[in-house]
Amino acid sequence: MSPRTTVRRGAHRAEYSRDAILSILRAGTMAHVGVNTDDGPLVLPMAYGLTDDTLYIHGALANSLLKAGADREICVTVTVLDGLVMAKCAFNYTMNYRCVVVRGTARVVDDPTEHETALRIVTDHIVPTWDAVRPVTASELRATRVVALSLDECSAKVRTGPPTNEESDAQEQYWCGDIPMTTKFGDPVTAPDAAGAVPPQVAALAGRDAHDRG
Repeated sequence: MSPRTTVRRGAHRAEYSRDAILSILRAGTMAHVGVNTDDGPLVLPMAYGLTDDTLYIHGALANSLLKAGADREICVTVTVLDGLVMAKCAFNYTMNYRCVVVRGTARVVDDPTEHETALRIVTDHIVPTWDAVRPVTASELRATRVVALSLDECSAKVRTGPPTNEESDAQEQYWCGDIPMTTKFGDPVTAPDAAGAVPPQVAALAGRDAHDRG
């Protein structure tokens, strides 16, 4: 936590504990990465992976966002949407969600061991299949830029529960409530040029909540 990541609006929904932040990051799949480029601010969705103290993102060496953000301040946001919240008046509509914001200087990972480990971490965060597919070649590793962001400066915000209606709306005869949202994995669809059986760690995803990383 820092002054830059202190939650001010809706401060009662803030979470600053490392366990709470890691729980949300582990539940998420996609991060939105914001960089102030020479052409102006740019935000793009990217896959990510994490350890207890570091978040990793990666892309091609030619990736303009990562090139612009290397060794500069960036902001990474991960959001898990859990539902829509509908009050008696649309002014008070909101959403149930879990969100983490991470800020800091993006460090380009140059060490070969950390570079490959980071790619494994990103892959296995999505689906733990690094050891179930063809090994990455040296040229593929060289063609990939990995950026690390410390989790020293981050915070979370979480909303749960029913809508909050105005006191003046107590007697208004309108429906209100929340609509839970879930994302589930479907059955794997085998590609025409695939060989062998579906890896068990892939098959096990079918029917599971996409945000359940347990």
